[in-house]
Amino acid sequence: MQLVEQNEAEELRNLSRYCFLEGGKMIRPTVVLLMAGCCSSFSRHEIPISVSQNKVAVVSEMIHTASLVHDDVIDESNERRNRPTVSSMAGNKSAILVGDYILAKATQLLTTIGDADVIALLAQVIEDLVKGEFMQLGSRASEDERFMHYMMKTFKKTASLFAHSCKAVAKLAGCDEYSANMAYEFGKNLGIAFQLIDDTLDFVVRSSEVGKPTFVDLKLGIATAPILFASRQHSQLNDLILRRFSKNGDVDLAYNLILESDGLLRSRQLAEQYCKNAVDNLAQFPNSEFKTALVAITSAQCSRSR
Repeated sequence: MQLVEQNEAEELRNLSRYCFLEGGKMIRPTVVLLMAGCCSSFSRHEIPISVSQNKVAVVSEMIHTASLVHDDVIDESNERRNRPTVSSMAGNKSAILVGDYILAKATQLLTTIGDADVIALLAQVIEDLVKGEFMQLGSRASEDERFMHYMMKTFKKTASLFAHSCKAVAKLAGCDEYSANMAYEFGKNLGIAFQLIDDTLDFVVRSSEVGKPTFVDLKLGIATAPILFASRQHSQLNDLILRRFSKNGDVDLAYNLILESDGLLRSRQLAEQYCKNAVDNLAQFPNSEFKTALVAITSAQCSRSR
């Protein structure tokens, strides 16, 4: 019986390790560590980045990775980052358990920090991820509410992790409440900009370049910023949005209407505004190599192609 349990546990660990091989952009832990250094410089700590702040960065990437495993089940995706998904290799049930396992390990690591405020901040991220995914599954927003619904979903699914992780390392650095809130606002604004750019890339970059299928959101019936902006110029898109692009030809029609509109341009302009807001949030912190790097990462978002 013990041997069976060991074999099953080994399979679970191997599938979990697979999720972290050839990882993506690693922007979340990078931003968290840079914010940790930025806040520590502000608080004049001798050690730029503490062990606890390092743990927050690791936990942030673990939460993100677990959410991707679960997303691939929901989206029925067979490929991510040009590699087979866990669900395509081991089945949906195993993939769900792998995602749960990674979250459990992240929670265990989080508790070793021993700070109730930090634990609460990262727990909020997990709650937001679930709520954001639920919002995406069955949106009942009216035509007037769609964009607000989209932005709220974007915060919960993407920006919340940036925001709460940045605030967590600010708290651990001993920052005052205002500075911790500025760290939060920076993460929120950067996270929203990041997702806005991701949503535009779905329409302009080949799948081999982004590491995932293109038009995936349209095919899943999801209306993102380019579609929502385009619908203000092409009202026929509203019917397609309502039926979640479910009829033959809907995806191609929607794509063509986006190209005929200023949807992609306006999405990028909105992302640029959020990037500017994020840089403004850093004004509270003294100049340092960490702050310079955060500004550079933020400024690079609107020009990235993957």
